[in-house]
Amino acid sequence: MELTASTILVALAGVFLICFMKGAFGGGFSILGIPLLSIVMDPVIAGGLLAPLFIAMDLFALRYWKPSTWSKPDLLLLLPGLVIGIGLGYLLFRLLDHRAVAIAMAAITLIFVGLWLVTGTQITPRPRSTRKAISAGLASGITTMVAHSGGPPLAMYLLPLGLSKQTYAGTTSLFFTVGNATKAIPWLLLVQPTAEVWSLMALCLFAIPAGVWLGWRLHGTLHEPQIYRACYGLLVLTALKLLWDGICGYLA
Repeated sequence: MELTASTILVALAGVFLICFMKGAFGGGFSILGIPLLSIVMDPVIAGGLLAPLFIAMDLFALRYWKPSTWSKPDLLLLLPGLVIGIGLGYLLFRLLDHRAVAIAMAAITLIFVGLWLVTGTQITPRPRSTRKAISAGLASGITTMVAHSGGPPLAMYLLPLGLSKQTYAGTTSLFFTVGNATKAIPWLLLVQPTAEVWSLMALCLFAIPAGVWLGWRLHGTLHEPQIYRACYGLLVLTALKLLWDGICGYLA
C-alpha cells in the first residue's frame, strides 16, 4: 500500500462513515465502510488498519453510550460467546472459506429481515433466550474475526427484544467495544501492518470525533420506529455486501 493523497482521503472517508454508524446505531455496521477502503488497499490490509482504530472509535463512543444505556442482562449472556467466538475465528481464519462464510451470513440475514417484513414490521418485544444469546455472541465473534461482519448475529438477537433506541445502541456499542479490543491483537498478528499502515492509522484518528458526534446527533433526531427501520435496512445492505463479496470471491 502506497501512502498517497488519494489513499489518505479515501481512508479518512471510510473511517468517518464507520464512526458515523457507530454514533448513530452503536456499531455493528462497520462492514459498510470497508468497500471504500478496498478501493485503495487489499481488504485484509484494511482489516489490519481498522483493528486498532476500532478501539479508538469505541472509547470515544463511550462518551455518548454511557452505562445507563447498556442492557446488562443481555451483555452478561452475549459477551462470553463473543470472546470464545473471536478465539475460534482466529484459529480457523486460514482454514475457513471466507466466501462461504459471507454467503451463509448474507442468506441468514436476508431471511431474518424477510420474516420481519412478513410479520408487519411492528416492534413486538419478545422474551430473552439464553440459548439464542449465547449463539448470537458466538456467531458474532466468529464472523467479526473472519469477515468484519459481527453486526448481523447481534442484531438478530437484540432487535426482536424491542429495547429502547438508546439501550439498543448502548448495548451494541459496549458489545463491540469488548469485541474489538479482543480481536485487535489477533488481527495485528495476522496482518502485521507496515510503517505506512501505522502512519495512515494515525491520520485516520482525526476522523473519529466528528464521525461519532454527527452519528449521535442523528440518533437523537430519530424516533424509535425510525431507528428500528434503519437498522433493518442496514442489515439488508450488510447482507448484500457480504453476498457480493462471497460471489465475487468465487468468480475470481
